[in-house]
Amino acid sequence: MPDPVRILLAEDNPADVYLIEEALREHGVDFHLSVAQDGEQAIMILADGSSVFDVVLLDLNMPKRGGSEVLEKLQGNTTPVIVLTSSDSPADRMQAMRLGATHYIRKPTGLDDFLAIGATIKDIVNR
Repeated sequence: MPDPVRILLAEDNPADVYLIEEALREHGVDFHLSVAQDGEQAIMILADGSSVFDVVLLDLNMPKRGGSEVLEKLQGNTTPVIVLTSSDSPADRMQAMRLGATHYIRKPTGLDDFLAIGATIKDIVNR
């Protein structure tokens, strides 16, 4: 049996953390989730080096340090980074991709659409 997918989720909204967990379960993803509640904590977890992640899910709008700062710290890292944010700004999308994000997903507003994110994440980690 394969190991669980190790995910770092940088997200300050507990409701979104819950929905992402449910989306992953809904699509049968076996996962271990570490949560950073702000950008500073995400940077510390990643810099620590004691945990290796298969994927990073990153909100752009977080306290202390934003997602763009986290992306800057990850430059050169081969871990896929999925930006999962409420921003639909083309400028945010371009900046995230320029800083090394591998995917950019706008958080949906409806529950069914949010749960469908689990399928997208599953596809990305199974590549």
